[in-house]
Amino acid sequence: MTMRALHPDIPALMQALRDAGVPSLGSVPPAVARAGYTASRRRLQPPLAPVSAITEHAIPRVGEPLRARLYRGGETGQSQPCLVFLHGGGWVLGSIESHEGLCRHLAHRAGCAVLAVDYRLAPEHPHPAAMEDSVLALSWVAANAASLGLDAARLAVGGDSAGGNLAAVLALLGRDGLAPPVMFQLLLYPATDLARAYDDDPGMSPDIPLTTQAMRYFIEHYVPDPHARAGWQASPLRAASLTGAPPAFVLTCGHDPLHDEGRLYAARLEREGVPVMALHVSDQVHGILNLGGAVTAAGMILDMAAAALCQAFAVEMQTVTRPGTE
Repeated sequence: MTMRALHPDIPALMQALRDAGVPSLGSVPPAVARAGYTASRRRLQPPLAPVSAITEHAIPRVGEPLRARLYRGGETGQSQPCLVFLHGGGWVLGSIESHEGLCRHLAHRAGCAVLAVDYRLAPEHPHPAAMEDSVLALSWVAANAASLGLDAARLAVGGDSAGGNLAAVLALLGRDGLAPPVMFQLLLYPATDLARAYDDDPGMSPDIPLTTQAMRYFIEHYVPDPHARAGWQASPLRAASLTGAPPAFVLTCGHDPLHDEGRLYAARLEREGVPVMALHVSDQVHGILNLGGAVTAAGMILDMAAAALCQAFAVEMQTVTRPGTE
């Protein structure tokens, strides 16, 4: 099989990661990997997009509060739609800080609020801890929308990689009445089937940020019980039905172990009656959206995701305010 074309920025990105001493994903214990992961993402992102306001929040729960940060991309003083964003990092790495650039870019370009959630990480807190924190954050936003200056009728969920997995699960929980319903899901190279075999793809470059070995490492930490990986709350692609899920934007990249399951998820959504905008970028790698300082195409791709989000919010606003619905 011929290897798919690789964007010319990617070899330089991989060399920059090596020069910075960042260990390859899945090669060191989580405690060692976390600091390097966040530092590399901050170092390789472009200048931060402007936002109108940033506020820190502590969401009450039993034990330590759940930390969240709200970015406002539109004008302050107006009720804004809100994206609840769940960061990537294999459920093991990542934080609000590692994905600040991505969240600010979405808030700025979509003219909305973005709530970044610092959910609990594995292996200290395995599945379903991250999912439970995601439900808590969405429930808190829905219950406090008015006081936060947010529009409760225009809530969306989104995330990249592991966060895309959590967002897809959250959207299905909302459909089933197990979480507040949302009107859109933004899935950026999401993991959707943790029970499948992650075999090497001869069409992918071997020199990429996320490898099949790294995916097995992350899944083993997040869902240690192999039998639990087939449940739809870990693997939304295995849900009995996706009918009734909210409209979606699904991004996949050709040099990414998750590209097959992401494309299958988009295809299933479409087949089961859910409006989908599916974007496949064959020459790109997993994780590019918060490495835009090194990958020139990242900003353009993120702009497309923001435009899809903005359009979804605008359509929902028209639906809510059209004559006869007030």
